[in-house]
Amino acid sequence: MNGETLGFLIWTVIGLCFVAGGVCAYFAKKATGFWANAKTFPVEDVKGYNHAMGKLWILYGTVFILLGLPFLAGQNSPLILLVSTPGVIAETIAAMCVYTLVIEKKYRKK
Repeated sequence: MNGETLGFLIWTVIGLCFVAGGVCAYFAKKATGFWANAKTFPVEDVKGYNHAMGKLWILYGTVFILLGLPFLAGQNSPLILLVSTPGVIAETIAAMCVYTLVIEKKYRKK
């Protein structure tokens, strides 16, 4: 196995961990948190909230895997620095914005 394939395989495993977390969140009985080591706010509709969180993490993991495709172009490919790194930063910021501005606003108890 060459370095390009191994790098993409490792990247994909990490992305699949995000997808698996999303599937677990989708089917969870208690409200799942977004921020590490922080308590979840009081949730009005736990099932709807968990479905939204699950979809967010599944989408995040899928986009994460797609952003790893430049690893297949070569180990020293400039595409990794031009596509993968800024892409992961942008998708992480987008996920935080979607959580804060959409999900939290919709499901917080009033």
